[in-house]
Amino acid sequence: MEALDLARWQFGITTVYHFMLVPLTIGLSTLVAIMQTAWVRTGNEKWLRLTKFYGKLLLINFALGVATGIVQEFQFGMNWSNYSRYVGDVFGAPLAMEALAAFFLESTFLGLWIFGWDRLSKKVHLATVWAFSIGSLMSAYFILAANSWMQHPVGAIYNEETGRAEMTDIWAVLTNNTTLVAFPHVIATAFLVAGTFVAGIGVWWMVKSVRANGDGPENTDASMYRTAARFGAVVMLIAGVGLLVTGDLQAKLMFKQQPIKMAAAEGLMNTEQPAAFSLLAIGNLAGNDPESVKHVLEIPGLTSYLATGDWDAPVTGINQLQEIYSERYGATTADGETIEYRPNLLVTYWSFRLMIGLAAFSAALALAILWVTRKKQVSGALWFKRLALVAIPMPFFASAFGWIFTEMGRQPFVVAPNPTGSDQILMMTMFGNSDSVSAGEVLTSMITFTVVYGVLGVFWFRLQKRYTSEGAPVIAPPPDDSDDEAGKPMSFAY
Repeated sequence: MEALDLARWQFGITTVYHFMLVPLTIGLSTLVAIMQTAWVRTGNEKWLRLTKFYGKLLLINFALGVATGIVQEFQFGMNWSNYSRYVGDVFGAPLAMEALAAFFLESTFLGLWIFGWDRLSKKVHLATVWAFSIGSLMSAYFILAANSWMQHPVGAIYNEETGRAEMTDIWAVLTNNTTLVAFPHVIATAFLVAGTFVAGIGVWWMVKSVRANGDGPENTDASMYRTAARFGAVVMLIAGVGLLVTGDLQAKLMFKQQPIKMAAAEGLMNTEQPAAFSLLAIGNLAGNDPESVKHVLEIPGLTSYLATGDWDAPVTGINQLQEIYSERYGATTADGETIEYRPNLLVTYWSFRLMIGLAAFSAALALAILWVTRKKQVSGALWFKRLALVAIPMPFFASAFGWIFTEMGRQPFVVAPNPTGSDQILMMTMFGNSDSVSAGEVLTSMITFTVVYGVLGVFWFRLQKRYTSEGAPVIAPPPDDSDDEAGKPMSFAY
């Protein structure tokens, strides 16, 4: 394999690994803040116990997310220096904002939240966790602004003298319409992940508690975990609706900006009117024989609706788009090789369906929770516990497949052209990697990072399992605000 192929593999491995942690941090930070708010407003100790319980799991996830995220930015300057040289003037701005504003806001207020339980007043301490949550959302926005510019470059011009893209309007970059639809979709995903996490663990503990101590009113632990499960279920349902709405908006915009990506997601080889949505396709999706792709199960007109809002609208196929792209951006490389603008059909087609299909486990769990725990009931059913355990990882995988689809579908571009822009800023992936980094060096670093990340993953799982298995702690509430705490040092709450 060449250095380019290995660099792509390394970036894909490290990015997917990192993003498995990101949505849980974003969503769970807000859910923990809501739990603590409920405790401050009601004084009910169950909310304090849940805050401490899920807060501890949040800290473990955040720590590993920070460690794995740092590697991402180093790769831009090492494996992808040509890309960084070309877009650094634009791409670096939102990344700097993420680091200077969002990350410092997150870290500072998370530290105050961790150490300030016995030192800060209830309301001030509550404000710190909300500030941390807001910082997480800001961080996500700036990162998505950078990624969305790669999907749809705006607010910049190409300088022929320097051979670089140069920013002309930072506001246009930050308010890119691609960002404005991607951000709510990603945040809804984060809440689906976090809601499933909270609900799944709540169900697991509720069933365990009922089987050990019965389902009587004296079993306060079962009642507490029922509250967590129902809270998570409500979050999942709201997030699910948000995903449907924002996903539809994102698909319609993507059909305009990157039509070949969405055609690949449908396995739509030739233009159709109306275009059906494929549920199952057979044939050589790997791309060697695209004409062999046949749709076995499909929903008539749905792809036309997803693309335009019209059930009878024509949708351009991959083969026709290949010709259009070749005419617009070039048919061959400098070496005379034909440029393949069709993304990997196997990856885009199935990652799009896995993104949608795996999220269905969260919907099943949410509906089961609301039904089984209706009228203040608790349950000790083993099937309920098993469903919870199966459902917990599914939205993690769904979000990962969503990003695989988004990034792989953009190929062969690392910066996709803006078909409506006056300046055609674009860069193909084959020209973005570093000239001075050899395949052996990339392979060495890829193996090293994969091993290190594997070890970190084991620690993450063991810590999550250990503290989840301990359950919500039995704790006394912090001292009243009226108590004299002057001079008392901060203490680590976990």
